[in-house]
Amino acid sequence: MNVQSLFEGFKNKKVLVIGDVMLDRYMIGNVSRISPEAPVPIIELSREEDRLGGAANVALNVVALGAEVHLGAIVGNDDAGIKIIKLCSQFGIGSGAIVSLNNRPTTVKTRILGNKQQLLRVDSEVTSYLNEEEEELVQDQLLSFINDNFDAIIFEDYNKGLLTEKIIHSVIQKARTNNIITTVDPKKKNFFSYHNVTLFKPNLKELKEGIGVSIDFPADKESFEKAIQELNQRIGNSFTFITLSEHGVAISDHSKVEYFDAHLRNISDVSGAGDTVIAVATLCLASGCTMQELAQISNLAGGLVCEKSGVVSIETNELMKEVHKLFASNRVS
Repeated sequence: MNVQSLFEGFKNKKVLVIGDVMLDRYMIGNVSRISPEAPVPIIELSREEDRLGGAANVALNVVALGAEVHLGAIVGNDDAGIKIIKLCSQFGIGSGAIVSLNNRPTTVKTRILGNKQQLLRVDSEVTSYLNEEEEELVQDQLLSFINDNFDAIIFEDYNKGLLTEKIIHSVIQKARTNNIITTVDPKKKNFFSYHNVTLFKPNLKELKEGIGVSIDFPADKESFEKAIQELNQRIGNSFTFITLSEHGVAISDHSKVEYFDAHLRNISDVSGAGDTVIAVATLCLASGCTMQELAQISNLAGGLVCEKSGVVSIETNELMKEVHKLFASNRVS
């Protein structure tokens, strides 16, 4: 494989990310004293930042890799929803498939940081599933937006209520009709709803919770591989890609399971690593990579973002250098 050609090819891909979006709000300051009113620190606020979170962070990673990306999501008819759409425009993310709802607020996660330490997080959200009217509205918007110009659709499920079974099934059917690759970063509630997708990417914890088994990995690989086999049989996906934290990744195409070790890193923050992995894996899949190449490149990408503090997108040039090294050392099969 020509690494340069692979990354250049990403620029010709068009991706739709469908999932739960949120506004990540940061209140940042310094702590020098404790409140006389209660034993809590007083933050001397120096700045506030609003960032795209959830499925929108996956979209940011796709953009960072050079592809065209659009976001299918819901926001409230409120200031936070307006902010998300403005940020999408700022970062080059298409917002034509975002639906604003009057009776449902935008999810906002506010993190309060003092002396570079997170002291408190406040979540403002509604996580119940969409009602029938909202579900119909969102489904119609998504189905009218999807066409055969898309190379891939990513489902990014945070269990915040957007991805109902009806929406999941109808989008997968539309994708299959238009020969569009589908990839999934799942959560427990809809774990077995993603029938016939191309690639399904849980982490080890999500696999164990979804299947309902206890697995001592890496000691008990037999039970681990049985869980993958059960998953494959139940949803009929083409590939299962499991992230295993410090143990690397595993990938299966029904006939076998292959393992790739994690690379030694100075881990700073694992937040957002899964978003990077699904973005890279999807573009590799859409570009015709083998499952071994996909797993190795995505594994590298996830490790790289873990070296950075906070939720960050992958840096394409940095990833390219690492992939070049990997291929040069003949570690990609």
